[in-house]
Amino acid sequence: MNIIDIINQKQGTAFSFEVLPPLKGTGTASLFRTIEQLAEFSPRYINITTHRSEYVYNEVEGGLLQRQRIRRRPGTIAIAASIQNLFGVPVVPHLVCSGNTREDLEYMLLDLQFLDISDVLVLRGDKAKEDAHFHPTGDGPSYATELIEQINRFNEGFFHDGTPIKVPGPNFHFGVACYPEKHEEAPNLQSDIAILRRKQDMGAQYAVTQLFYDNEKYFQFVAQARQAGITIPIIPGIKPLAKRSQLTIVPKTFHCDLPEALYREALKCKNDEEIKQVGIEWAVEQCRELMRHDAPSLHFYTVSAVESIKQIAKQLY
Repeated sequence: MNIIDIINQKQGTAFSFEVLPPLKGTGTASLFRTIEQLAEFSPRYINITTHRSEYVYNEVEGGLLQRQRIRRRPGTIAIAASIQNLFGVPVVPHLVCSGNTREDLEYMLLDLQFLDISDVLVLRGDKAKEDAHFHPTGDGPSYATELIEQINRFNEGFFHDGTPIKVPGPNFHFGVACYPEKHEEAPNLQSDIAILRRKQDMGAQYAVTQLFYDNEKYFQFVAQARQAGITIPIIPGIKPLAKRSQLTIVPKTFHCDLPEALYREALKCKNDEEIKQVGIEWAVEQCRELMRHDAPSLHFYTVSAVESIKQIAKQLY
């Protein structure tokens, strides 16, 4: 069963979450503990993020610095297969333009087919830390829509260079990202919605939002998307506040506003534990309202928030 089929089952609001591959050399124990903590709530699917390689500077003989490219979190596809095999939960690995050539992406599609994984989330991904603007790697795609074109061509039975695939496998199904408060690089929300409409027309079956804390912005975004002819499910992405530092980091990193009421309550807190409880309470009410409005699924971002999400899920599912 593909993810869109799971979403469309209409058996209440589905529970899903996103995890990061473990840091290079740290093993999978911590990641699997995260999944075990949330498994009791019967997640309908689990997303696995992908992280591009980046440059680091290491000191060498003579005090000189040598620039090297490393990947801190490799193994998205392998981790996806492990989760699916160990936990029996459908997985959605992220497939990103960032840091990949078209050949790299093609090999990923082949590996996923070999592992019988046919759902992916298609993203452009972040720019390299050292770049002011996003730059593709080699002949890699510059936009998610270009990566969708490559996937569609693969589904039609052709490699990226036009060579026919002798024995095509099952087609890939995919979702995409969307932004209730617009993507940081979009000139306005209307143009951002137009891009989402294009992704739908190219075959995207659902969209998952960037995290947000103001439900009105989600409802307004969905209403505008529907007016623009977007009919696919739009899944809200949720990440509870857990630390005081997030009051400034979250708006800056994810380009979303914190509602004044949430901000005021957080400022009253004396420590991170109190902020964590405020974050849980806010997220529970936020999710309950989304569920009353028939959100097809609630998708939780787990980084630094696993315990909070567990407490939230206990009250919702």
